[in-house]
Amino acid sequence: MRVAVIMGSTSDLKKVEPAVDILKDFGVNVDVRCLSAHRAHVELSEFIDECNHNGCEAIIAAAGMAAALPGVVASQTVIPVIGVPLSGAVLDGIDALMSIVQMPSGIPVATVAINGAKNAAYLALQILGTSHHEIKEQLLAHRQKMHDDARKTNEEIIEKFK
Repeated sequence: MRVAVIMGSTSDLKKVEPAVDILKDFGVNVDVRCLSAHRAHVELSEFIDECNHNGCEAIIAAAGMAAALPGVVASQTVIPVIGVPLSGAVLDGIDALMSIVQMPSGIPVATVAINGAKNAAYLALQILGTSHHEIKEQLLAHRQKMHDDARKTNEEIIEKFK
């Protein structure tokens, strides 16, 4: 099981790293790169070609501002691409969100919330879960834990305000 995580700049690392941690916690091999669609396009294309041949099953591409990275990645592969719009410039991520969700027909990029790298990881895991039973089971257990935690929190609130 392999997922690639690509960011356009090292300034994106703190926003992207939680996704890498989640994927690794689920036992997924993660290839992480910092490759700008504008400044390192040759190396980006080489890495996408590598992903096309090394068993990569999903690609998370995080970028801010013009956010060309997810679209450029999607244009060179049929591996599912998950775009993560990042905040940073004057428009605080709205520019990146609009850029990523407005892909032309036939070149889709699944898009999560601004700075939503964690959900990108969970979406990648759901993609993997369609063909890897162990990932699906881990996701179901994780969802049950979230449910149990929410229920416990509610019980604590009820008790506090009796």
